[in-house]
Formats: sequence, C-alpha cells, structure tokens
Amino acid sequence: MGRQVPLVDYLVLGEQPHLEANECTSCGARYFDRRNACASCGATSFHKAAITTEGELRAYTIVSMAAPGVPVPFVAAVIDCDGTSIRANIINTEPDPENVKLGMKVRLATYTVGTDDEGTEAIGFGFAPLEAPDGNR
Repeated sequence: MGRQVPLVDYLVLGEQPHLEANECTSCGARYFDRRNACASCGATSFHKAAITTEGELRAYTIVSMAAPGVPVPFVAAVIDCDGTSIRANIINTEPDPENVKLGMKVRLATYTVGTDDEGTEAIGFGFAPLEAPDGNR
C-alpha cells in the first residue's frame, strides 16, 4: 500500500481516524475551517479538538442531480457528534428513505477517493450507519 493523504485538513488518519476541529478557547465553539476570530464570541485563540467518531443523523437529503462527474444518488447529511455539527455524506448504505432515518446512529468511515501515479491514496470520509435498517449490526 502506498502513502495516504487526507482529502481535507481536519481528517486525521492513522489507526483510529477521526476529525479534528478548531475550538475557541474562550467559548468552546468549533469550526472545521481556519478562523481568525470566533463567530460566536469574537475571541482569536483556538486549539485543536478531536471529535468523537460516533453521532446521530440530524438532517439529510437524497441528492439526485449533481455536477458532471459526481455519481448520484447520494445522501448529504448533517451529523451531530456530541454537540458538534458535521456536514458529510452517509455512506455504505443505499440512498433510499427506507435505509436512512433521522436520529439513526452513525460512525465515521474513511474511503479512498483516488490514487495518483505514484500510488498515493487520497482519503475522504463519510458516516456509515451503525445498524442495518432491519436493526442488525
């Protein structure tokens, strides 16, 4: 296996992949993009905070039309991970309302987005259901 690189800066790869947010040291607000100031309190000091890898589906839509080259359908979602909202796709399940339910438990999962000529893999993330629609794991 070649080298792996995360598709986004806030995806931390390794034995236990996880997301890492920039957390305001004054109020605790979390952001995945780089910030010069906190949108909640205006403070300018941040530190890295690991985000739990399990969460709950809060909102979703099944996308049936996308930019050229983007496979459809897919499930775009908002996941709540202990109070941190994450926008991500639901993966490893059919994009069908029978398989995707508000409140369902999900877990961070990584996958290979592409591989370059040197064998370096770009790694993306999504969230996969913890249980099958029939209640089985």
